[in-house]
Amino acid sequence: MHLDSPPRGFWQLGTVGATTPCVAIVGSRRATFAGFEIATSIARELGLAGIQVVSGMALGIDAAAHTGALDAGGSTIAVLGCGIDVCYPPRHAGLRARIVGSGSLISEEPAGTPPFRYNFPKRNRIIAALAQAVVVVEATERSGALSTARWAADLGREVLAVPGSIRARQSSGTNLLIRDGVRPFLGIADLLEAVPELRSAVPQGAFDTLPGGPGGGLERFSPPLREILARMGTQPVHPDQVGFALGLSPSLVASRLGALELAGAVMSLPGGLVARTV
Repeated sequence: MHLDSPPRGFWQLGTVGATTPCVAIVGSRRATFAGFEIATSIARELGLAGIQVVSGMALGIDAAAHTGALDAGGSTIAVLGCGIDVCYPPRHAGLRARIVGSGSLISEEPAGTPPFRYNFPKRNRIIAALAQAVVVVEATERSGALSTARWAADLGREVLAVPGSIRARQSSGTNLLIRDGVRPFLGIADLLEAVPELRSAVPQGAFDTLPGGPGGGLERFSPPLREILARMGTQPVHPDQVGFALGLSPSLVASRLGALELAGAVMSLPGGLVARTV
């Protein structure tokens, strides 16, 4: 671990320790539905490819990252800002148990240490040090996820950020990262380009069928379906907006969105909205 002030030791609970390759996924505790789905999808793709996912077991994006990796049968590491025997947040008791079963919890804090606020910036440096790259999915300008990104940059790790609407507060921090030179994350191919050793560290062809991998992109859809995906962008939209933009009838829009949802390319959200997942 390449830190100027490394932890004096770790407490670990689980079956699998930190491994290489490893990618951190971090972001806002108050994630949007779309951000949660994006983080889950990225982690699922990494898990399927055998890449370990590390995050902080917080609400929002962290929870999505751990869940996506676990759902794919992969391994995940949660770095805690409290004692190894403290479940924080309490509602993550079930997630904590799943992580212990397919990865591990680690902490530099002594057993019984409460989740003091000042522990979390310290925790973030460990997340950054364990990973070969950090992907920030959603973050405000004052988000702790940006602290992880700064640690990663200082350690020479790759940092990528998922772009969002300029009107979305949850994307203000990630958009600033991109403005300041961080590579935008638009798909798994961006991560592989930024960190080529990730591809060489997993079995050959592991990425080929993933949405961002070779042969797994939008070319698998017919031109009419690709056109809808291209117009949808990264933010949730109403089907009426899709129909208006493309000059399609509501019934045709519903049919094509239904096909995309069956293919896992879009998902339905509360309020009748739909969002891309690829």
